[in-house]
Amino acid sequence: MNQSTYNSLKSFIWGIANDCLVDVYDVGDYRKIILPMFVIRRFDAVLEPKHEAVMKAKEQFTKAGITELDAALASVAEQAFVNKSDFTLTDLKSRTNQQQLKKDFIEYLDGFSENVQVIINKFHIRNEIGRLSEQDRLGLLIEKFVDPRINLSNRPVLNEDGSVKIEALDNHTMGTLFEEVIRMFNEETNVTDAGRHFTPRDIVELIADLAFIPVQDKIQSTTYRIYDGACGTGGMLTVGDEHIKKLAKEQGKKVSIHLYGQENADETYAIARADMLVKGEGKESDQIRFGSTISDDKFAKEEFDFMLSNPPFGTPWKTDLKAWGIGKKDEISDSRFIINYDDNSEYSLIPDIGDPQMLFLANNISKMKTTTELGSRIIEVHNGSSLFTGKAGSGPSNLRRYIFEQDLCEAIIAIPENMFYNTGIGTYLWVLTNKKDEKRKGKVQLIDATSMKEPLRKNLGDKNCEMTQKMREKVMELYLAFDKADSEYSKAFLNEEFGFYQVEVNRPLRLRVNVSDEALEEFKNSVEDDEFYDFLMTNEKDTESTNFNSFIGKLEKSAKKAGLKWTKKRENAIRKYFTTTDENADVVLDKKGNIEPDNNLKDTEQVPLLYDGGITGFFENEVKPYVEDAWINEDSAVIGYELSFTKYFYKPVQLRDLSDIIADIRAIEQSTDGLLASIIGGEV
Repeated sequence: MNQSTYNSLKSFIWGIANDCLVDVYDVGDYRKIILPMFVIRRFDAVLEPKHEAVMKAKEQFTKAGITELDAALASVAEQAFVNKSDFTLTDLKSRTNQQQLKKDFIEYLDGFSENVQVIINKFHIRNEIGRLSEQDRLGLLIEKFVDPRINLSNRPVLNEDGSVKIEALDNHTMGTLFEEVIRMFNEETNVTDAGRHFTPRDIVELIADLAFIPVQDKIQSTTYRIYDGACGTGGMLTVGDEHIKKLAKEQGKKVSIHLYGQENADETYAIARADMLVKGEGKESDQIRFGSTISDDKFAKEEFDFMLSNPPFGTPWKTDLKAWGIGKKDEISDSRFIINYDDNSEYSLIPDIGDPQMLFLANNISKMKTTTELGSRIIEVHNGSSLFTGKAGSGPSNLRRYIFEQDLCEAIIAIPENMFYNTGIGTYLWVLTNKKDEKRKGKVQLIDATSMKEPLRKNLGDKNCEMTQKMREKVMELYLAFDKADSEYSKAFLNEEFGFYQVEVNRPLRLRVNVSDEALEEFKNSVEDDEFYDFLMTNEKDTESTNFNSFIGKLEKSAKKAGLKWTKKRENAIRKYFTTTDENADVVLDKKGNIEPDNNLKDTEQVPLLYDGGITGFFENEVKPYVEDAWINEDSAVIGYELSFTKYFYKPVQLRDLSDIIADIRAIEQSTDGLLASIIGGEV
């Protein structure tokens, strides 16, 4: 669909809202009416050409005693759905009596087959019919939606000579338009669908290219399953379906594609199912399922060939804990997120409660095929936090570790900022597969495509640029060239490049003892132990020592000799009230003669996995020369993974040459020569 037709549709829908709903609904509630009517009219427009044939067949089937009419009449309509009522929306626009219109419109809605009822119910439009009727807006609304100048069907409107009069509304454009309408309504009321970043067509196209082009020569005449666990309106599934079929045809193969998706927002779920029905894929529409992929996986234990997704990010997922019936994320036992790895049967991949995106990645990984030639390919959109958030041993770091150590990551691609409709943040495409080409094994490709963008003539929300087809082709060229690609934009690394040991660096505890009057007074006021206080006042007042162990040893003997019981509590009291850390004091040893670490001086270091000499080499080269008394607790070592595009692709701003700056200053001086004199009216 060309941009002009698309813009006309967008303006048309916005115009309906302003003409029909003003003074009846708040702007923020326009979507409650416009979105379902949009979908209902699309169904209506698709069914309209066969309406008379369906009515005749209905009469015949009824006379024959057939009661289950949906499937039979859908066949007559040549669609995966049907409307059994006697009306079309065009018929209803002629109603002048509001009560009759209300009755007939309800009958019209009830006439849709069950697979459409599921969709209509998600919009809750029946709850609004009474209000629309009372305000005399129902008829006006229907009249606007059946305007012959607008085509919401999946078939073009033709002129008498067979030429196209009005373009068809294809499924992906339908989803894009739907998302744009939501964005416009939200924009008017300063509302955002937090974390739900609708994927623009240019990025969907790139995702599909990355999924299928690298394996196009391996596509066979067989069945493939495509899955999106955060499918929204189903745009990625639709475009993915188109791409693989096109590539298969070019390879002389005939493929059967099955689409699967899950969505937990009523409206977008309804649109996704509606698109499947309009495409004529009734069974496929049943594979678009409602619910949270995190806590209510509708495709548990299933596997897929291709998984394309743009999951929500930066939004809390506490409601999923409630759905599981638990209160803390530590109680999660789902095998997608708690796996057996690295001799740990409870190896956690669970991120912070405020961001679910890595749960979707873990979910997809759990659904990878292992027994086919292609295995599975995952292309998933993430923001920057998935690259580095979480310390070693945390869920996000563990997931990155699992991905890199299992050699699942082919590439990560940085795409430009301001590419999405309702967020301007930078995003990345993760490309995963469990069947890497030989040349890619053990390596990861990073591609910096942040400069590959072209400004839009008019912003679409936060989206102010796009990736043109040539730019997408450039990304694919870099991707396919792998380690021979232009190093300005692409670099290949060993998987271990991004791994590190997180280790504790300890320094010894050094304590100075000072049994001062102030310390004794604080002890007396804080601790109920008069006996020990009297002993200290009599025997240790004003004692100072830089050797804590020697002082304690002598104090213990002296106390026992005086008939006092020596306890751990009394020893701890000495530490608390009569010691301070002092770098010039002697090292404190524990009961076994080991050096006690100073917790206040404890630090952590990240030792790269590829560091020459490992942890020991790092300590000798990077720590010991600067802190001689430090030591590394190797038992504390935890493996983590993180990466930074800035580290590998940062281009420092080139400073101007000093002579150029001086020349500019002199030019300014000359251009302003005499200006001050003219201002003050005399010579200077």
